[in-house]
Order: sequence, then structure tokens, then C-alpha cells
Amino acid sequence: MSKSMIFAWVGAAACCAAATAMAEPVKLPVDSDDKGTVYVAPNVNSTETSAYTKGATIGVQRPDGSGSYIGTDTSTPRPTYSLGASTGGNVSLTGGVLTDGKANNGVKAGVTIKY
Repeated sequence: MSKSMIFAWVGAAACCAAATAMAEPVKLPVDSDDKGTVYVAPNVNSTETSAYTKGATIGVQRPDGSGSYIGTDTSTPRPTYSLGASTGGNVSLTGGVLTDGKANNGVKAGVTIKY
């Protein structure tokens, strides 16, 4: 394999890793023990000179990967509230609801497969 081909593969892998890393919110642990971790995931917005929060999510993550969360997002004119949970294991089911109390209501669901 030529050097340019190796460089292309490494570059593609780095881009994929960066995109995957940005998909997950930053979870700051508040308390942790053998049963799980309580965390806060702030919704941080930044400018050139400062950073400010527009809501946060508080959740619990257990060692098996299961967990639950509740949060608020105040970055829109009407605050949005969310609540959800996920199962653990190699195939994790996720479900949640979100609402702004008026027009923006939704249900979200997903499957995460660990490999």
C-alpha cells in the first residue's frame, strides 16, 4: 500500500472518530459508586469570548449501560423538556419523550448495538 493510500485511510478513520465523539454529549460525573454514576450534561453554547449554558440534562448511568435522564433546553424561545431511559447489554433499547408544553411534542426511540 502506498504512503498516500495509508494517509487517506488514517484521515478517513480520524474523521469518523471525530464525528462519533461529537455525537455523545459531555457527561460530567457528580457521584459514582458500584451501582452507577449520576451525571450532569450541560447544554453549552460558546462565543468567541465566553461560554454559557442553555439548560442541562441530569441522568444516571449503570455499569451494564442502562440508565435514565431528565433535562431541559432553553436555547429556543420556549424551553423544551425531555425524559427518557435505556436498557443495557449488547442490544440497548432507548425511549424518551420531549415537549415544550405547547406545539413541540415528540417521542423518540432507538436501538444501540455494541460490537
